[in-house]
Amino acid sequence: MTQHSLAPGRERWLLLTIAGIQFTHILDFMIMMPLGPQFTQLFGISDAQFGLLVSAYTFSAGFSGLAAATYVDRFDRKRLLLVLYGLFALATLACGLAPGYGFLMAARVAAGLFGGVLSALSQTIVADVVPFERRGRAMGIVMSSFSFSTVAGLPIGLFLASYWGWQLPFLAIAGLSGVLAVAAALTLPPLRGHLHAHGKPSALRAIGRVLANRNHLRAFGFSALLVFAGFCVIPFITIYLQSNAGVLPEQVPYIYLVGGVTTLVTARWIGRLTDRRGKVAVFSALAAIVTAPILTMTLLPPWPLPVILVATTALFVFLSGRMIPGMALTGAADPSLRGTFMALNGAVQSASMGFASFLSGLVIGRDAAGQVQNYWVAGVIGVGASLASISLARRLVIHSAAPAGRA
Repeated sequence: MTQHSLAPGRERWLLLTIAGIQFTHILDFMIMMPLGPQFTQLFGISDAQFGLLVSAYTFSAGFSGLAAATYVDRFDRKRLLLVLYGLFALATLACGLAPGYGFLMAARVAAGLFGGVLSALSQTIVADVVPFERRGRAMGIVMSSFSFSTVAGLPIGLFLASYWGWQLPFLAIAGLSGVLAVAAALTLPPLRGHLHAHGKPSALRAIGRVLANRNHLRAFGFSALLVFAGFCVIPFITIYLQSNAGVLPEQVPYIYLVGGVTTLVTARWIGRLTDRRGKVAVFSALAAIVTAPILTMTLLPPWPLPVILVATTALFVFLSGRMIPGMALTGAADPSLRGTFMALNGAVQSASMGFASFLSGLVIGRDAAGQVQNYWVAGVIGVGASLASISLARRLVIHSAAPAGRA
């Protein structure tokens, strides 16, 4: 049951505002990775130090998401969102003003700390405000922000960085966040109904119940492997392409633009295929197929740009394609504990992303000519994680579905 019933016009503006908030914090995380070559050169840091820079956000977001499970239901959701989003905007502004590596690292930790809760909090607000019969469409509007950040936000941010410096994308995100914070203050109603709910278990007790369920633990392991496989290679794609494959800095935005548009198109087809053929079956197929693009990406020679675009686009399509049936498999959660499970699951995924980025940064190195070495080793680790996730997916018990393995 929703806490508020809004007029259609105001509900539409609320959803667009929430989608904008999602867009900014997703883009803030994603924009770091293709800027790797600029950071390593300007700050004189190693690839391992850059991996740690990427990991800082995800580790911080994981801790923040875990902590949120203990306090998120104790405050007016509107007020909590505005406070966290305002602090996130300030942290992102600090990223754009960072004079050196250490300052930037601290700013990334702060951005992850405040931004790590925004996704779960945004989805909770939609569930509070939008009636059940319209909630699927509403969630679709909000979650489209991820695709939009890939198709439009990332290429635009890279164009800005190419011509006016790496700082400008962060400054632009901070400015847009300030505008959206004002919009949120105007469009969101007070959301305090959950403060008067009775009979709910304490946060720590709910966490204990989730962790006591073996199927939940398998689901956490599956989620960790799901994102680990991709983040073994994703943070270093641009560094490798410019150092080893001969891609020019001004060509990098086209790689993400073509990959994003293609992914946006194929996602709809994969979603329909998942419903028709079953989540486990489609996930298993895609998790096996993606191993080829992963290894290809980590061994790319200096090929012409159109050929490189085929290889990188295939990687984006199948890496993101796995996520569609993979995220649907979160039906493994006991419905009575799904809220706490999702909060913990987000923390697990953030930590896994950070660990994968950090580990790959330690694995790869540079030769005397500055070319990346051992990127293929990171690819092999990612392949192993992807294949291991298939085994765990088949062992999950899916609630409110057909027998396990046929979901």
